[in-house]
Amino acid sequence: MCGIHGLLRLDRRPIDGAGILSRMGAITQHRGPDDEGQCVDGEVALGMRRLSIIDLAGGQQPISNEDQTVWVVCNGEIYNFRELRARLQSAGHRFRTGSDTEVVVHAYEEYGDAFVTHLDGMFGFALWDTRRRRLLLGRDPIGIKPIYYHQSNDQLVFASELKAVLQAPGVSRSLDFESLGEYLALGYVPQPGTLFAGIRKLPPAHLLIAEAGQVRLQRFWELPRDIDRNTTSADFVQAIRGRLEGAIQEQMVSDVPLGAFLSGGIDSSCVVAFMAKHSAQPVRTYSIGFAGSSGAELYNELPYARQVAEQFGTQHQEIIVQPDVVSLLPKLLWHLDEPMADAAFITTYLVSEFARRDVTVILSGVGGDELFGGYRRYQDEFYRARYRKLPQWLRQRVLTPIARHLPSDRHSKLLNLSRLARSFVLADELPFEQRYRSFVEVFNAEDRHALTRGRSGKADALAAAFAAAPNDDPLAQLMAVDFATQLPDDLLMLTDKMSMATSLECRVPLLDRQLVEMAARIPAAHKMRGGELKVLLKDALRDDAAARHPLSAEARLWCADGCLDQVGVGAAAKSCVVASLGRSARLAGLGANRAGNQSASQRSSGPHRSFAGVDESRAVGASVSRWYVGGRLE
Repeated sequence: MCGIHGLLRLDRRPIDGAGILSRMGAITQHRGPDDEGQCVDGEVALGMRRLSIIDLAGGQQPISNEDQTVWVVCNGEIYNFRELRARLQSAGHRFRTGSDTEVVVHAYEEYGDAFVTHLDGMFGFALWDTRRRRLLLGRDPIGIKPIYYHQSNDQLVFASELKAVLQAPGVSRSLDFESLGEYLALGYVPQPGTLFAGIRKLPPAHLLIAEAGQVRLQRFWELPRDIDRNTTSADFVQAIRGRLEGAIQEQMVSDVPLGAFLSGGIDSSCVVAFMAKHSAQPVRTYSIGFAGSSGAELYNELPYARQVAEQFGTQHQEIIVQPDVVSLLPKLLWHLDEPMADAAFITTYLVSEFARRDVTVILSGVGGDELFGGYRRYQDEFYRARYRKLPQWLRQRVLTPIARHLPSDRHSKLLNLSRLARSFVLADELPFEQRYRSFVEVFNAEDRHALTRGRSGKADALAAAFAAAPNDDPLAQLMAVDFATQLPDDLLMLTDKMSMATSLECRVPLLDRQLVEMAARIPAAHKMRGGELKVLLKDALRDDAAARHPLSAEARLWCADGCLDQVGVGAAAKSCVVASLGRSARLAGLGANRAGNQSASQRSSGPHRSFAGVDESRAVGASVSRWYVGGRLE
């Protein structure tokens, strides 16, 4: 795991890249505090910051092949490196290290550009072929590891983080209004755009190939579209269980201490269950909870996490989040590079910082909702079919007017139910895609046009995702859209940025490529049965204690008024933020209380330590206000 960076002169003039690489590496030192390396060869300069995980003594990067004609810097992990290494050695390749990264250069020698299809893992790499004078950038199929790049007439700059790209000469910091419009719509900036004009994200499952002054993108993997209608539900259950266990076991390979995030939900619980099965020592688990308000207590997940921890005998630790936060936001927004309205980035940072005291690698349950159907919006078609059996006059003249006046809040179970009923009823008459948009969009097109004074452009990531998704089954279509948008550009992006902000490697075994391909071929009817979410995943874990714990809701809190005034944003920014929080939401902050190192069954109230955080569902909040401060949209 590390941060990579570099640049290529497209006009093939020699580059004095050492100074630029040093600046790019210095600003991303948090991604790799253990080591750094550079390689400058004529028109190209490659650099990296290393977080040592495998082959601590011998895995320095850049790494080359036997005759130093192929060089690579790689961020991430290649989980099948042992099997791939054995095949390559049988073909005559000689290895100098035990690093997983070294298989990349030899696989390129052996398989050409198709080498990337032989890699199972999470990765963002830059590979330089000195003979052909060509540079390849590659991002893993799911989009777990990011790569940013900027291309001008004579130069290509790339890095794991956007802030490193900005260190190179000739890179503009001007605002991209089309991407701003996308951000206001979704609460995150979908690939390939960024909020900086000219800086792009390399899409998942793509190579960028720069050769002979030309740059092109090449897709190397796609989510399968062929549905397996011959396999029974019972056989799917066994296949899921087997591959899930295999993926978790493979991703436990590490030369440094590792642990797991544990929320008590089905996804993180199954990760802990299989880790415990394959670990000789108690698994270290880390949870975050909430206290201090009725909303916090409603969404506090710690009781579920404790049940799982006790069942599997983990070495369990917790932090308790309570009101008090603003001072942390500038630091986290700097790490994010772009604003993000999913306030899970705060809690992800807090629990990552907490875990980093003990471990260098963490396993997370991210991805289970997209693969196996875990979001409430996936139930829309099921309940809509029943709702529309009511007389039309009752739906339109009675229930819809009532729904408009229902509160939209999360402070209690009743208010949360009211919120869900309101959004469901008001979306009933909309076309399929528009109903989905009503569930996920922050600002509609009219509001975006007004906020950006007509400069938001016509980019529409959701429309593109719907057009590319299979349309023969509504549930499959929704899941494919989420897989292409929210998963890589929101959940995985914030997971990478916030864990790496604390120099913690986060692995996501539920997004193992083989498991993803298997899940994509399962008919949607198997994934949701009778309106129940994640049926197959629950059945696959029926024999494990994790399956007996109810799925808990995401921790979403409404917080105190006044924080916008504290950070000093203007009136226009404040009104923008308040509107984005769903008519009544409020921005806030949180502090945390740590419960110490006891096992789950012997926990006592540990020493208190101050943390800072905020949690608010879909809150454009401080993120967008930061962009409005100083008249950025003037």
